[in-house]
Amino acid sequence: MSENSFPLGVQSYCFRRIKSRSELIANILELGLAEVELCGLHADFSRPEEITGIAGEFKQAGIAITSFGVQKFVGDPKEKAYFESARLVGARHISGQLAMDSYLQAIPLVRQWCREFDVRVGLHCHGGFSFGGQPEVIDYLTSLGGPEIGLCLDTAWAMQLGPRHGNPIEWVKRFGDRISAVHFKDFVFDSAAQWRDVPVGEGNLDLPGFVGALRDSGFNGVSVLEYEADPDNPLPALQKCVRHMREVLVPGGEDL
Repeated sequence: MSENSFPLGVQSYCFRRIKSRSELIANILELGLAEVELCGLHADFSRPEEITGIAGEFKQAGIAITSFGVQKFVGDPKEKAYFESARLVGARHISGQLAMDSYLQAIPLVRQWCREFDVRVGLHCHGGFSFGGQPEVIDYLTSLGGPEIGLCLDTAWAMQLGPRHGNPIEWVKRFGDRISAVHFKDFVFDSAAQWRDVPVGEGNLDLPGFVGALRDSGFNGVSVLEYEADPDNPLPALQKCVRHMREVLVPGGEDL
């Protein structure tokens, strides 16, 4: 891997129609990637007693589970199981969400578990219509929960706020080391502001500029590709994503 790159994985939600983990693993390997952020469709992280065997399937294939989610935290003590599972699989990150009616109860517990299990939580921004999707709210929540609770910056959902408030490059400048993970995702928008998934680098995201901003910020968190269209056959579009990312991340065409 080039010293100018950082490790890249894929969000398993891209393959949400695939229920077999062996088939999921085969698709990840087909992309030439060696990291994954697992969603709940492919592993139940509320059951640590089952997670070691699941992690072994990925480890045997040479794939690291670096993160999982998106998990919702409401302040239920049972949510400690997510952190137990993270330690068992060697994940250093959980992509999470908070709710308006429970964040004050959830944040102290999440911070405590982050410290206990040496795991960081990144709050996934999911557009302006979602609690935790607006920059002012992210500022507030991370001020209460930081440094253990940071931001999982989903580039497409950031852009959903519009160019003035949702420019991912400006978000990197604003949130800096509070960014614990990035979902590389791209949208195009029609005249009614409706969004549509496209391979990263083919939409409104300034991919070279965004990667440059991440490098300037010293980003060293989890980074994964996400593409939600074509759920029955996402591999061709994801291969385009990998190719575009390789062109930007690893000049000279080295493996990611």
